[in-house]
Amino acid sequence: MASHAHPLLPPADGTLGYVRIGDVLLDSGVLLPQVTIALQCWGTLNADASNVVLIEHALTGDSHVVGPKDALHPTPGWWPGMVGPGCPIDTDRWFVICTNTLGGCRGTTGPSSLHPDGHYWGARFPAISIRDMVRAEAQLADLLGIRRFAAVIGGSMGGARALEWMMMYPQRVAAAGVLAVGPRASADQIGWQTTQILAITADPAWQQGGYHGTGREPTMGLGIARRIAHLSYRSEQELDRRFSNRPAPGEDPIGEDLSMQGRYAVQSYLDHQASKLIARFDACCYVLLTDALNRHDIGRDRGGLHHVLENCTVPAVICAVDTDRLYPLRQIEEIAEYLPYCDGVDIITSEKGHDGFLAEADQTAEILRKTMALAEADEQVHV
Repeated sequence: MASHAHPLLPPADGTLGYVRIGDVLLDSGVLLPQVTIALQCWGTLNADASNVVLIEHALTGDSHVVGPKDALHPTPGWWPGMVGPGCPIDTDRWFVICTNTLGGCRGTTGPSSLHPDGHYWGARFPAISIRDMVRAEAQLADLLGIRRFAAVIGGSMGGARALEWMMMYPQRVAAAGVLAVGPRASADQIGWQTTQILAITADPAWQQGGYHGTGREPTMGLGIARRIAHLSYRSEQELDRRFSNRPAPGEDPIGEDLSMQGRYAVQSYLDHQASKLIARFDACCYVLLTDALNRHDIGRDRGGLHHVLENCTVPAVICAVDTDRLYPLRQIEEIAEYLPYCDGVDIITSEKGHDGFLAEADQTAEILRKTMALAEADEQVHV
């Protein structure tokens, strides 16, 4: 097929662009007005838009899958080596789009955006679901003339979005790659996540979610939330091997009182992770997206998990990390067991826990190649 540039898309070199998709009707019945989606693209778009791959980011990710470092992106993307010429998702063949999710804080309409009244949305932003995120992307695809994605791929919250694409729009997804996420939020996950939300909303600087533009932000609460989350992202084995109960260099946490002046090595590590997130992420967006993960349940109002999975027609690669304590293997096995077009769970072996799908490049690359092979097989059928 001949290639062409799309008038609504940014240059296909990773440049950040924005598309106005109009109003979005949410699951709650609320009409969210004047939504803009931020996105980045790589590769060459076919004239019939048949070679598009949609990549879905995790909770605190964004559209910057891969690309040069800059002021907004201190790392070369959150999935380096996975997208590009000759990479597992080969941009010599596929046209890749990654959006910043609805409710995000990296260009897409969310709590840190301006309300139509000229003030920040803040906590006035309505609650959203994973389905709402996907519905917004479907409206984007409609505007772009993308009738069907060659593949939809994501991990963690991005995997939840990929699952919802399979359930909501199966006719628009030729293949799916779902990494490190379960079919619904479990009690354990809701417990982890609501505790993080409480850490933020209990910060005096939260100001009922109206802190934007006041010069005071709930950074302490966001930092605590990130510490809690990061413990769930890594495995107990890795943390103990790396840090044990050692003190941080030059510090003594075993003093004569509870002044907490000295830190353990693992505290120093978590402090660093918190500082990095505070510098790039909005607390209200974190609350909103974490709440959306609590609502995640592909079986809700569809006859239950097993029913909706058994009736899904999308070929999929389902992946778990063997040491993931946030989304343990048994939850992901349930997806693969009931999906008719899935040959079992592909397991990433890693000491790094939930983050294994980001950290284990070689194994993750194989998962993505397997997913793209499904897309290629579908392409041959429809030639």
